[in-house]
Amino acid sequence: MMDGVSLNTDPVVDDDADADADEFEIEGDCGMAECISQSGVIQGENPLPPVVGMEFDSYEDVYYFYNCYAKEQGFGVRVSNTWYRKTKERYRGKLSCSSAGFKKKSEANRPRPETRTGCPAMIKFRLMENKRWRIIEVELDHNHLISPVSGKIYKSHKQLGIGTKRALQLDSAEEVQKVRLFRTIVIDVEGNGSVEVSSGEFRSSHNQTSQLRLKDGDAQAIHNYFSHLQLIDPNFFYVVDLNEKGCLRNLFWSNTRSRVAYGYFGDVVAVDTTCLTDKYQVPLVSFIGVNHHGQSVLLGCGLLAGDTIEACTWLFRAWLTCMLGRPPQVIITDQCRTLQAAVTDVFPRAFHCLCLPRIMQKVPEKLGGLYEYESIRMALNNAVYYSLRPEEFEATWEDMIHHYGLGNHVWLQMLYEDRRQWVPVYLKEIFLAGMLPTRPNEVVESFFDGYLNKHTSLKEFLDKYDQALQANHQVEVLADMESRNSGFMLQSRCYFELQLAKLYTNNILRKFEREVEGMYSCFCTRKINGEGEVITYMVREQIEVDGNRRESRDFEVLYNATEMEVLCVCGLFNFKGYLCRHALRVLHQNGIEEIPHQYVVSRWRKDIKRSYVLNHSNGGIDINNPVHRYDHLYKCIMQVVEEARKSEVRYKDTVQALDQILRKLNLVEGRL
Repeated sequence: MMDGVSLNTDPVVDDDADADADEFEIEGDCGMAECISQSGVIQGENPLPPVVGMEFDSYEDVYYFYNCYAKEQGFGVRVSNTWYRKTKERYRGKLSCSSAGFKKKSEANRPRPETRTGCPAMIKFRLMENKRWRIIEVELDHNHLISPVSGKIYKSHKQLGIGTKRALQLDSAEEVQKVRLFRTIVIDVEGNGSVEVSSGEFRSSHNQTSQLRLKDGDAQAIHNYFSHLQLIDPNFFYVVDLNEKGCLRNLFWSNTRSRVAYGYFGDVVAVDTTCLTDKYQVPLVSFIGVNHHGQSVLLGCGLLAGDTIEACTWLFRAWLTCMLGRPPQVIITDQCRTLQAAVTDVFPRAFHCLCLPRIMQKVPEKLGGLYEYESIRMALNNAVYYSLRPEEFEATWEDMIHHYGLGNHVWLQMLYEDRRQWVPVYLKEIFLAGMLPTRPNEVVESFFDGYLNKHTSLKEFLDKYDQALQANHQVEVLADMESRNSGFMLQSRCYFELQLAKLYTNNILRKFEREVEGMYSCFCTRKINGEGEVITYMVREQIEVDGNRRESRDFEVLYNATEMEVLCVCGLFNFKGYLCRHALRVLHQNGIEEIPHQYVVSRWRKDIKRSYVLNHSNGGIDINNPVHRYDHLYKCIMQVVEEARKSEVRYKDTVQALDQILRKLNLVEGRL
């Protein structure tokens, strides 16, 4: 027996004037629009386009969401179809652009001109078993021009209320209370990047398995912090995940600076779950990138009730939604089956690396009780850090396993299975921007070092959170000023160093300088294959092994003079983002005075203008809406602030100009 019966089908032609039984168009004064305007599900602009998997509480909420999106884009909405079960319950719907289909031919003396174009833009949605409405098909492209500033008023937009940003409110002064979060997106882990725009609430509770453990003062701290950020940052983004009782289970947030920074430095992202694995009081997960100085930048934070696949998947989808659905090229996490499953689900096209320093930090814990531990540790280090080719690693690893009888060691077996995700010799073709240390004794510092430890409470952490961000921002600003205003003291007169000194930030130049110095310590460079376009060189260097002895190693370098390509077996360029000493040696030997352009990485450049203000289009600004006016003015003034802070002269000119603007506004107000 069929689950439901459709009372209508997709029309080929329809009547714009009179809706029939199979199709109706919602006008401004209809009952559905009234219900929506009272629900408060979405208030104001919605920057997200519809996506397959989005879920909503009601049919009306889907309509209102799509209508808000349509108004922002500049087109009207009409209900093309609604399917009903025999019980008269709606279970499926289709919303289309108001230009969908074509009118029926009229026999009137003066038929109205054709205004429809058969536009394909639409969404289809259906009622799921959980009684929520899920979008199941989306078409975003129109076959006609649309513009939010055209001035055309569509019927479907007449009932859209004025957008409001409502502050967080506490329902009571008690500590076990609700904190209401408006304009919230709740992400369903079972959907495909699904999001729901709704209002939500969460409570503190003692259920440790399905919700966050909030202590006295935590709920108030969250309320205070989020209220503060909503006031000063119109693009502050947060997401809550509620359990079946409506209590807070997971939380994600990100400010404007983090969202903009991802646009510049989102190629490689590390997910720091130290607080979860080490059982901190604050179950924090941080998304981290590196900026043009090689410094850590925060790209978002989350709090998780548990380290389950569902929780991690939810968090990754929340973060991806915040970043407008743009996944990183590389994502780095701890070695954890839960994280690996979540990354595979949410970031299927990103290369997933495992954090090498975190793995090596576990060696004393996992292997410390073994006989001949120190010899095993040295053999493991030799295989991981000093292998130049995969076959060399395989042979060294196998020798270690057989020599020390480690064939049944479960942790080592797991490491070997995952070797292509963490052993440097397998990662040489992946650009890592210095995010993954590949040398012994290198560590990964937490972004919140000095502000968060195992015993820090959530309230304490939120009190210090802004301090950590301000300190990080200040370090970047000072590095910007140093790179722009003070010349880099070159240790040599090498052409390569002179070239990059004009382009790169000082911090990156200091790292590159070590390679320039190392170029002169490479004492033997010989050509071993000179046939064809690609020439093979062997560069010999004395390297330090295990911190207390040195040995000579040969590094193979391939050089193509026609394409100006150089590739070293050490893989430093992809690991760090600048050429190694061996490649520089070969270029120098061939009389090349400048680094080829493909090896000059734009993410390290100091001459690129980076503004930490979200660049939204001005289209669709409703000057009659005070919230729209505030948001737009805030974005404009932040651009002024970004430029004015760069020098004392700019600062003084800006203050003078702002004084003039204020005097003018006061004069205008006096005339009214």
